[in-house]
Amino acid sequence: MIPPGRTGLLRHLSRRRSITAAIAASVVVLSACTPSSGDSTDDPTDDSAASPVSAGEPDTSPVSLSVNVDDNEQGVTVDTVVKATAADGTLRNVTVYRGRKPSDDTRIGGAMSEDKTSWVAADLLEPGETYHVVAKGENTDGQAETMDTRFTTEALTLDQQTYPSVFPLQGQTVGVGIPIIVTFDIPVDRRAVVEKRLEVTSKPRVEGSWSWTSDSEVRYRPKSYWPAGTDVQVTADVNGVDVGNGIYGQESRDVGFSIGSSRVSTVDVANQTLTVRSGGEVVRTLPVTTGKAGFATRGGTKVIMEKYLSKRMDAATTGIDRDDPEYYNISNVRYAMRVTNSGEFIHAAPWSVGSQGTANVSHGCVGMSTSNARWFYGSSQIGDVVKFVNSSRTLEQGNGWTDWDQSYQDVKAGSALT
Repeated sequence: MIPPGRTGLLRHLSRRRSITAAIAASVVVLSACTPSSGDSTDDPTDDSAASPVSAGEPDTSPVSLSVNVDDNEQGVTVDTVVKATAADGTLRNVTVYRGRKPSDDTRIGGAMSEDKTSWVAADLLEPGETYHVVAKGENTDGQAETMDTRFTTEALTLDQQTYPSVFPLQGQTVGVGIPIIVTFDIPVDRRAVVEKRLEVTSKPRVEGSWSWTSDSEVRYRPKSYWPAGTDVQVTADVNGVDVGNGIYGQESRDVGFSIGSSRVSTVDVANQTLTVRSGGEVVRTLPVTTGKAGFATRGGTKVIMEKYLSKRMDAATTGIDRDDPEYYNISNVRYAMRVTNSGEFIHAAPWSVGSQGTANVSHGCVGMSTSNARWFYGSSQIGDVVKFVNSSRTLEQGNGWTDWDQSYQDVKAGSALT
């Protein structure tokens, strides 16, 4: 059987053989009319003395294409990295897509090796989808081959997938003390695998570290406070990642946010003052009241977590029984800013103005006049740092965003990659 593209070559070779035979015949005639030398051993009529003529150049093998998933394979795991390879040639291009046709939403990108003999997908797969892999290659003669592979991934329920929530939110402007918090709605077992898929980039560049607080939450804190005006991008590339115990990442996330002005305040618990610094300079010092005996305000470095123009404050949420003389339930506390999970706020407290700056009479919150609270609320951001000093009570780790109440070495020790 004549391989494709070889017909013209054989015609050419046939013509070469005819010409060669004619020349050989002429040599025989001339030799018969020429006296032979007794010393000569050459015999032009001896086939063994004639130079062999090749019937053609050796055939070039066609390029051999392969994909690491079988055609029509079912139940392919979503953490499969699709790979295509070429032997006896190179790859021209590889297209991987889900559904009926490729588009920006369905195509998976990838990287070609320098020698163009392998291609590796950049993303993992979606559950319960049909994928097409179209690999095109050629041998050294330019003969093209195409390999079309189809396969279907395993179906997963939501109980088999964990979703990563990222804070701060997209486009948010926050304070210099903000931690980045990634929360998984189903715990992850393979922390190191997940952490390798998390990335924080910023302009300007800032050193920082991830630190796990549980199997459901990991935080990122810079070595020092974020510089004012920093742009931050968080990537959680966990879609399809096997996080352990039969659970896979449900979706990848990309979130960008900005750091606002530098606002670091200090509450002196013993002296009932709140000193506000912006860009390192003192802006105001406000008279306040903090927790009375038995309800001492915790000392430590806290971060503003939430802001409410109006907030109901029910003492039952802090563990005080309704029949306790210390019980309270105030429906409209103005300009409230949370700084702990346990219920400490900075807020307007017009009922204690007479004690502000002179005595501590609250149940643990920082109270100030309505006008001062309005100003402080309006100039504060979620993520602003508030240091509490001269207190008899210590802030518990994890009671709020306590990332700055530990050393950077302790933060790094919480990384799964340490």
